[in-house]
Amino acid sequence: MLRRLLPLLILALGVAVFLWLRATRPESASVTPEERSWRVETLRAVPGRHAPALPLYGEVTAPDTLRVTAPLAGRIAERPVREGQRVARGELLVALDEADIRPPLEQAEAEVADLRAQMENERVRHESDRDTLVRERELLDNASRQLERTRSLVERNLASQSDLDAARNELARARVTVVARERAIAEHPARLQSLQAGLTRARAALAAARRDAARSRVEAPFDGIVTRIRVAPGDQVAARSELLSVYPEVGLELRARIPGRYQAELRHALAEERRLEATGDEDARFVLVGLAGESDPAGIEAIFRLEAGGAGLRPGSLLAVSLVRPAIPGSLPVPESALYGNDGLYLMNDEGRMQRLMVTRHGEVVRDDGERWALVSGESLDEDDRVIITHLPNAIQGLKVESTASGEETPP
Repeated sequence: MLRRLLPLLILALGVAVFLWLRATRPESASVTPEERSWRVETLRAVPGRHAPALPLYGEVTAPDTLRVTAPLAGRIAERPVREGQRVARGELLVALDEADIRPPLEQAEAEVADLRAQMENERVRHESDRDTLVRERELLDNASRQLERTRSLVERNLASQSDLDAARNELARARVTVVARERAIAEHPARLQSLQAGLTRARAALAAARRDAARSRVEAPFDGIVTRIRVAPGDQVAARSELLSVYPEVGLELRARIPGRYQAELRHALAEERRLEATGDEDARFVLVGLAGESDPAGIEAIFRLEAGGAGLRPGSLLAVSLVRPAIPGSLPVPESALYGNDGLYLMNDEGRMQRLMVTRHGEVVRDDGERWALVSGESLDEDDRVIITHLPNAIQGLKVESTASGEETPP
């Protein structure tokens, strides 16, 4: 009997112990949930006029490069310069052999002299024809009177028929001579005009020969740098073949492609004659002077003139520059970490919560320390607003944040 009741007694004892432990347990403290606060750095907003910088990549060119070509075929007699050499104005660059220059020049001079002599001969001949015509007309009159006398004598049987025929032939010959002389005199203006045209051609050929002779010895027209040397002394060159090039030390330009969205802005600045500068390596400073006359789907090339620095620049060099665009009023530089997308950032309100603000991005600005910040503006952006510059992956409207004691910065 006792063996049957023992399990029930053990079970009852366990229940009693459980109830006693439950009744005597200590009371647990109530836990009140607290909202988490995220520590962030902030930037005090000071909107003002800031000029965004547009990074560009372009090629240095020398638009005033002089390409020296051979005026005629010949041998190179002198070429005292070398590649990359700096030359002063008036310094000899290259010269052709005088033996190749003199023959064409002398031939052209001889042609002019020959035609002048022919024109003088034509004038003398014309004067002679006019004097001869007077005498030939006198002979014609005499032959006509002789024919009349012979005819009268034949009628009186004092002369034969052969005498009459001879008188007629003499008159015909006199008439032919007069007609030929008159034709020669009439043709004088045409012959003179033809000779004058030939003389004009000869003079033009002489001028070209003298021009080629002058151009066969090339001197530097400005202070510059020699490049693209194609010949050496003793080389035989053909007419119009390139010999070398020289470009001025001043006047270098940079041609950089501008994205389409900035073209209207730059055209407007050029129309208003506003000065826009671009800076690059080697302390090079360029000024925007115009836009190229042609474009393509990738954009249009802007032309910058080198104003200062860039002593080591050469045509063909590729250079990265930063173009300072027109200033944007009411704009604020912020670090890239402050932006969410291209049009949003967060402010820290008086309650310590994140407040989203829509902004417009205008480009970049370069700080004094060389760091690039984004330039933004917004209608609701006021002075002394606290811009959150710590990028939070879980950033949402109303998220609680607190500013670090040393985190508040002042914009550049």
